[in-house]
Amino acid sequence: MEEEIKETTEAEDLIDTLADGVVAIDKESRIISFSEGAEHITGFTLDEVIGKQCADVFESDMCGEDCPVKISINSGEIVSNWQFHILTKDKRRIPIAVSSSPFKNAKGEIIGAIQIFRNVAEVKFLTQEVFQEKNKLQAILDSIADGVFTVDRDWKVTSFNKSAEKITGTSSEKALGKRCFEVFKSSVCQKGCPLQKTLKTGKPISGYEIEILTKGNQRLPVSVSTALLKDKEDKIIGGVETFRDLSKIKQLTEELKERYSFQNVVGKNPKMQEIYELIQKTSESKATVIIQGESGTGKELIARAIHYNSPRHNKPFIKVNCGALPESLLESELFGHVKGAFTDAITNRKGRFELANQGTLFLDEIGEASPGVQVKLLRVLETGEFEPVGSSKSLKVDVRIITATNQNLKQRIKEGKFREDLYYRLNVLPVFLPPLRERNDDIPLLVEHFLKKFNQKTGKRITSVSPEAIDLLLDYPWPGNVRELENAIEHSFVHCQNSTILPNHLPDEPQNFPNLRDETSLLPPALERGNILVPQQYPSRAVEKILSPEKPLKQAEKEIILQALKKNKGNKIKTAKELKISRSTLWRKMKGLKVGL
Repeated sequence: MEEEIKETTEAEDLIDTLADGVVAIDKESRIISFSEGAEHITGFTLDEVIGKQCADVFESDMCGEDCPVKISINSGEIVSNWQFHILTKDKRRIPIAVSSSPFKNAKGEIIGAIQIFRNVAEVKFLTQEVFQEKNKLQAILDSIADGVFTVDRDWKVTSFNKSAEKITGTSSEKALGKRCFEVFKSSVCQKGCPLQKTLKTGKPISGYEIEILTKGNQRLPVSVSTALLKDKEDKIIGGVETFRDLSKIKQLTEELKERYSFQNVVGKNPKMQEIYELIQKTSESKATVIIQGESGTGKELIARAIHYNSPRHNKPFIKVNCGALPESLLESELFGHVKGAFTDAITNRKGRFELANQGTLFLDEIGEASPGVQVKLLRVLETGEFEPVGSSKSLKVDVRIITATNQNLKQRIKEGKFREDLYYRLNVLPVFLPPLRERNDDIPLLVEHFLKKFNQKTGKRITSVSPEAIDLLLDYPWPGNVRELENAIEHSFVHCQNSTILPNHLPDEPQNFPNLRDETSLLPPALERGNILVPQQYPSRAVEKILSPEKPLKQAEKEIILQALKKNKGNKIKTAKELKISRSTLWRKMKGLKVGL
């Protein structure tokens, strides 16, 4: 999932901060359970709402005839994804999406309803973040509905919603009345049950990962959250548990690890082999890393490879482009802000440092950071602490910093545009990425890699690139580096309608580049006395034959090419190198002179 799974990775951390609110309400409309997510969304605490009428707490436009809870209690129907507004504790009016389902006692009698609600405003914000990062993970997560069930004090299941049925493969009819461990068959059912801990301690649990057995005896990873169920006299009558299928998330995580493992940083060039070794050594460290290289060389790919091969691989990888935002916005983006810090700060917002806690923060284009931001970055690197914009309270984080730049930071220091002390803080483990023109022997490998990628993306079956097209790719200097090469192959996929990419399928730049250069003959008539340049390694007798006045210039050039090919046993790469011309130039000369082996 290239990025894809956008990541990547910031959206995963945001999702972890957004919990759905779960409220249990009895037939008299009294609140008997109030989850941690409900506290987060409304601002009310469990103690403030238990036993109160739900209408008194929510003050919502849903507290009338269209009340989802009343519909579920009166009709036994499930209400799904209805839109309303509620007032929070601080009197903010927020949009929510509500689902409601009845819950029953062991006799099958409806005794109340479970209401699940989500802050639509937060979801919209999250969706925007996801699209900005081109990360598809959030869309998949949004499609995974939470399972909800309740138990009484004897551990008998008293309600079991549709999502619980779907996740477990067990119908509510078969689950109701059974003890929960008979339904879930988890390894923690006998010891370490999170719902049991909640019933003993009275404290809710959120995001506890376990494995359950489905009806088909398939092991399924789920994330569990628990809360108490109380009656109107505040007595504990059981518990409620929500659980989320993590199988898709786990699969995406593994794909991300594989995608960004250093083995997939493509290249056999000795410089790249050194970088592979450096990634392994760097991944094991907590020290700051600075990745230097031209645009398009793959600095972010290296940063992700370091993260996903480190002990922090299960924690967030958060990226910030320091050159894409003005100073005021970059400061808020990095360190967060509190409500009222500036005109548009209508709520508290976590910064990227806080979101990356225990993970990795990748600061791209670090050379573009303003002097003010540089000062704050230096403090975080020295102390691990920072203050959100508008706050005087320091926050402490455990974040590994990886930076990247395409600029000469030492020159920026001389110009007074970059702090020298910050540079030495960042330059603990330097990684230098060579431009593609310095490792063009990796081009065939990269082309093969991109063929596989775009075949999967487009559904085409393009299996090869013609030798003539490869020659053009090898001859071109690639000022945009690997990114430009990738774009060139994607361009070729659009124009190629068969199984092989030909020269005319390539973009104009590599196609036309040889024509822009001096196509000097192998035999320039520039020497005095009409002599012709001949590589010194050829035997004198052969030279005499080539320089014979009876033979025209083209024939002499043909003889040199034939001898060079023979000496190198037909290897065109070695032949071109020996003649000090490109492979594409050699190919055109062979074609024009009708040279055959």
